[in-house]
Amino acid sequence: MSRNTARPLSPHLSIWKWGPHMTVSILTRVTGVGLATVGVTGFVWWLAALASGPEAYASFMNCAKSPLMLIFPIGLSLAFFFHMLAGLRHFVMDTGSGFELKTNRNSSIAVMVGAVVLTLLMWAYILLGTR
Repeated sequence: MSRNTARPLSPHLSIWKWGPHMTVSILTRVTGVGLATVGVTGFVWWLAALASGPEAYASFMNCAKSPLMLIFPIGLSLAFFFHMLAGLRHFVMDTGSGFELKTNRNSSIAVMVGAVVLTLLMWAYILLGTR
């Protein structure tokens, strides 16, 4: 198969300057896959422990309540907030606005910062606000 020299080659990653919009694009896909995979795995583990009897469920709860396992719900909530904010950003871009370079860069940074802030606020409320 011969290449038509009148048509340009597809640009390679080395041509583009890396920006926050690229990071948000990739992380949106990663968080979507992570939410689905970790969420389903945790749900199936819980369901299997529930169906296996009281001893298996007690063992599951002991493992799930350990401080080290707190990483998973915090990570899932960070992924959720990131994915949600990135989805809202893309929804706004679907209307045809937000494509200007400065606006696109700022909205990308706002998604990343907003996800961290919302996660911190939610977990501060959960861990400190229920006392």
